[in-house]
Amino acid sequence: MPSHPIAETVATLMPRARTELAELVAFKSVADFDRFPRSESERAARWVGDALRAEGFQDVEILDTPDGTQSVYGLLPGPEGAPTVLLYAHYDVQPPLDEAAWTTPPFTLTDREGRWYGRGAADCKGGLIMHLTALRALKANGGVPVSVKIIVEGSEEQGTGGLERYAEQHPELLRADTVVIGDTGNFRVGVPTVTATLRGMTLVRVQIDTLAGNLHSGQFGGAAPDALAALIRVLDSLRAPDGSTRVDGLTDQETWEGLDYTDEDFRSDARVLDGVELIGSGSVAERLWSRYAVTVLGIDSPSVAGATPSVHANAAALVSLRVPPGGDATEATKLLRAHLEAHTPWGARVRSEQVGQGQAFRADTSGPGYTAMARAMAVAYPGQEMQIAGQGGSIPLCNTLASLYPEAEILLIGLSEPSASIHAVDESVSPEELERMSVAEAVFLRDYATRD
Repeated sequence: MPSHPIAETVATLMPRARTELAELVAFKSVADFDRFPRSESERAARWVGDALRAEGFQDVEILDTPDGTQSVYGLLPGPEGAPTVLLYAHYDVQPPLDEAAWTTPPFTLTDREGRWYGRGAADCKGGLIMHLTALRALKANGGVPVSVKIIVEGSEEQGTGGLERYAEQHPELLRADTVVIGDTGNFRVGVPTVTATLRGMTLVRVQIDTLAGNLHSGQFGGAAPDALAALIRVLDSLRAPDGSTRVDGLTDQETWEGLDYTDEDFRSDARVLDGVELIGSGSVAERLWSRYAVTVLGIDSPSVAGATPSVHANAAALVSLRVPPGGDATEATKLLRAHLEAHTPWGARVRSEQVGQGQAFRADTSGPGYTAMARAMAVAYPGQEMQIAGQGGSIPLCNTLASLYPEAEILLIGLSEPSASIHAVDESVSPEELERMSVAEAVFLRDYATRD
């Protein structure tokens, strides 16, 4: 990175960034309080609040949101007449999964092979550190020229909607001219990227019942209807022979005209085993960012270990359907439930219920915020142009903010590039990406103050 006052300042701030990220990663702030202590999330929220106060934020509050979790808010006033930018991150994290599978402990930030490993390092505790580092760099180079609001969510990974409902109940709280969501990432390390689309999603639980109770498979198998076999047939009906998603009444009409994603790059990023084919049709970018995608998230059935010779009376599954921009998650939910019920064989009893939903999102990339971010990323990544990408995942808050503040620009950036392995074991962040993205955000905030 060439000499630039903000870049030079950010470089000096990196040891502090690592120290603070280590403190944050140490909190086991999984917002599933049946499995993880609520106190860990509460301690993380207090850490965030203390950090904001130390940076001069006013009106710092730990907000009790309707889903029983806490989000942290603060305001850093700028010069009179300056635009307002809302910065977003979340301090809650995914469960660590199999802790024994981690190379190093998931809640201890560990340096290895040029990356920092730990749950939440990239998604999204690192995003909060990015915001703080950018603001500190601005303070050291003439001050923060915009008003900054910051909101740090405590239950994003659970999808329980607490912050969305709180924002709807307090519509002035998060009002801003531009929103920077620090919860996505670059297409890959060294490629500065703004995410402009997000798929929505729906979660449906389906249960099939066929018998009053399990039966001996030797005595009754062959005539007794097996609920698990019926469920397998239903789930298989959700895919065409090439693996494409198939839900009665749903059609893919969107195409993708942004950043390309080659089959070779995707196979490497997804760690697809040699000889195993990719599923679906169309370009990889279309399959990931502009088409429906069904995934069976879990099945309630006996494990192989300890299984008995039984015909099963009941079976259930949790099904996720990603909904592309242009699709409606509410309508997709209705069609998915109708499909599950229509494809249940043998007259088996079937029940389905929606357990989660979020609409897709598409940003307008033509405004001054995107222009300022493109200039800023050119400073942070010399010789590179800002790329526009989509993301297959969902951030329901984006649609809430877009609905509440239709004139606001929404930009999605962050640290979750493919090597970060978010939501998996050995999650990590590239300190170089953290440094460069902190520079980009600082330069963006400086330039956005004088937007056209």
